[in-house]
Amino acid sequence: MSLGSRIFRKEKIDRYLETDKKFGKTMTAVDLISLGIGAVIGTGIFILPGTVAATKAGPAIILSFILAAIVCSTAAMCYAEFASALPVAGSAYSYGNLVFGEVIGWVLGWALILEYVLAVAAVSSAWGAYLKSFLAGFHLNIPAAIVGPFDPAKGTYGNWIAVLVVIAISLMLNHGVHSSVRINNFIVLVKIAIIILFIVVGAFFVKPSHWQPFYAFGGSGVLHGAAAVFFAYLGFDAVSSSAAEVKNPRKNMPIGIIGTLVIATILYVGVSIVLTGMVSYTKLNVADPVAFAMNLVNQNWTAGIISLGALAGMFTMMVTMIYSSSRLIYSIGRDGLLPKFLGKLDKKGTPKNSMITITIVIAFMGGFVPLDQLTNLVNIGTLIAFLFVSIGIIPLRKNKDIDNSKGFQVPFYPVLPIISALLCVLMLTQLQAETWIASAVWFAFGLILYFSYGVKHSRLNTQE
Repeated sequence: MSLGSRIFRKEKIDRYLETDKKFGKTMTAVDLISLGIGAVIGTGIFILPGTVAATKAGPAIILSFILAAIVCSTAAMCYAEFASALPVAGSAYSYGNLVFGEVIGWVLGWALILEYVLAVAAVSSAWGAYLKSFLAGFHLNIPAAIVGPFDPAKGTYGNWIAVLVVIAISLMLNHGVHSSVRINNFIVLVKIAIIILFIVVGAFFVKPSHWQPFYAFGGSGVLHGAAAVFFAYLGFDAVSSSAAEVKNPRKNMPIGIIGTLVIATILYVGVSIVLTGMVSYTKLNVADPVAFAMNLVNQNWTAGIISLGALAGMFTMMVTMIYSSSRLIYSIGRDGLLPKFLGKLDKKGTPKNSMITITIVIAFMGGFVPLDQLTNLVNIGTLIAFLFVSIGIIPLRKNKDIDNSKGFQVPFYPVLPIISALLCVLMLTQLQAETWIASAVWFAFGLILYFSYGVKHSRLNTQE
């Protein structure tokens, strides 16, 4: 068999289902929405509505969030159909293997590794710094030496708080998905309650005059604002990684993915309406616009609670992404493209080896590697996965081995998947040249790894 034929061989859905059946199926639609909200709603909800309103959209930031959600929903529906039709671990990586062939699946998996690892590493680093600032308000001081960059010459020895929170989340997840999901659900509820608290309290201080002029930057401001906040919605795709552990995935996966987007949109729009009504948009270009608005109307106690909400937001985001990345690494190890010990499940049906491996990588990067210039790579990894999942609906429908006639299907096929793919390409063109160069290096390294190790050890190519 030629190399070209080998790398484009497609996996069989029955083989994936057989391998993944060892996972315990404990998750419900509510659990999935909680995971999704945990990933999508982070500190951005307390920052973006203010800064983007001040610099790009004015009060029309409300419409920017709605427009960005509509754009994102096209990809969400494509994910929902894949998750309904193919209830397996690995998200876009496994989908790529099934409908495009192994090498495309590998590229998508490599893109998702980039997304998950960098996202969690960056947030864990920020969480450590944010916790230090939060505790300082109670006169509890964490030494700067353990919450800074690794620079011994200046007396800082890494962000050990970031390392510890990643390890703590990993231990929680390794203890069992069912108990971990319950803890995550509780923290997500606390986070949502804090957001609702801001909306309810802030509503008493809204002045309709602050919404004038509504289109402060013209109609183009709405579009520029939508482009800026589009990335706030990314993260719902992580829900699809859990498909192998979900009760009735054909029904619950679409509810989890689309439900996440709907609830996130309501929360983002709600915060935008109240924030721009409380304070003139011209004053919101500050580091913490929501807390700033509360302090401005002498609601300092609410500002303190919002800081707690920001910590909760970052924590649940890390829970979802560490969980998803462990399932992704498991899936790639399951197929032999990474060492096969990563594709093993323990007696509890947990991918312990992949969890330990990804924890070490993320903890090291969050604690000791400066990530300021690399976080934009999260966006490119996500958009590439979105692009292929959108296009992939067409070969998915044509695959006679996959029957999804009773599951969720993208409406207006094939128009909507094509529109989704074109929107992803449009968003990719908005990324900086530096981001493309850095990602090219990452994908080149990934292809070297695939052709030097993956092709030789692939389960698909070593059987039969």
